Amino acid sequence: MRNIKVGLIQQANTSDIRTNLMNLAQSIEACAARGAQLVVLQELHNSLYFCQTENTNLFDLAEPIPGPSTGFYSELAASNQIVLVTSLFEKRAPGLYHNTAVVFDSDGSIAGKYRKMHIPDDPAYYEKFYFTPGDIGFEPIQTSLGKLGVLVCWDQWYPEAARLMALKGAELLIYPTAIGWESSDADDEKIRQLNAWIISQRAHAVANGLPVISVNRVGHEPDPSMQTNGILFWGNSFVAGPQGELLAQAANDRPENIVVEIDMERSENVRRWWPFLRDRRIDEYEGLTKRFLD
Repeated sequence: MRNIKVGLIQQANTSDIRTNLMNLAQSIEACAARGAQLVVLQELHNSLYFCQTENTNLFDLAEPIPGPSTGFYSELAASNQIVLVTSLFEKRAPGLYHNTAVVFDSDGSIAGKYRKMHIPDDPAYYEKFYFTPGDIGFEPIQTSLGKLGVLVCWDQWYPEAARLMALKGAELLIYPTAIGWESSDADDEKIRQLNAWIISQRAHAVANGLPVISVNRVGHEPDPSMQTNGILFWGNSFVAGPQGELLAQAANDRPENIVVEIDMERSENVRRWWPFLRDRRIDEYEGLTKRFLD
C-alpha cells in the first residue's frame, strides 16, 4: 500500500500578520510531529480575508514570488521535511496581482505554483478588484509525494478545473479555501450553502476517482467598510476519498488541525470499477468550450 499522511490546518486569523504566521508555524510543526507528510493551508492564510472591501492600500499586502513569505514557508517545509501547500497574494508586477498557491517540496524548494483561474465578484467577495485571473493553466505540480492538482477556492465550483487536473495526471485534488456566511443569511440558506460546498467537491472526487482535500478558514471577520456584518467562515475542512467518502472533517466553529491517512492506491481500483475516463464521449463535448449554447 502507498499511504500518505495529510495535515489540514484550519485557522482563525487575526489582524496581526506576524501572529498569524507564528500560529501557522506552530500548527505546521504539530502536524509534522503527528506524521503528516503533506500539509495544506487555507486560502490567503497570512492575513484577514481583505477582499470584503475594495481598498487600493491593501495591495501593499501583496508580495513577489519568491519573496519574504516563500522564504518563511520554505524553511518550514525543509525543517519539517514535508510537502507544504500555501496560498499567497502575489505581486507579479506593478498593478498586476494574482491569488497564487505555492507548493514547497520537502527540501524547501518551490515545486510549483498555481494562479487562481476563477475569480468571484460578489458582495463581501470583491476578488476581481484585487486578482488577475490565472494564466499558467491547470497544471499538476510534481512533488516528492506525487502530482498534486492544486486549485483555489472558487475553482472548486467548476468541474472542468478538476477534470483537467485529473486528465493531466493529478493524484490528489487540493483546494485552499476562504468561504463562509454573510450574517444576514437565514439559517436554512446557510445549511444549503454549506451542503452544496461539500457536495460539489465530493462529486469531483467521485467523477475523477481522486481524493480531495479542502481547507477552509474559520471564525468571524468584520467588514472594514461596515457595509455588511462581515463573514462567518464556516470551517468544515475535509478530506474525501476517491468515491466521495468522507475520511475526516473539521468543526465549523473553531480552529483545528487534522491529520489523516490517505490510501493512494485506491484511485487505481476505483477507476477500474468505475471507468468514467474510459467512457467519456470526447467526440461530443465541443459545446463545453462555448459560453452558452443559444
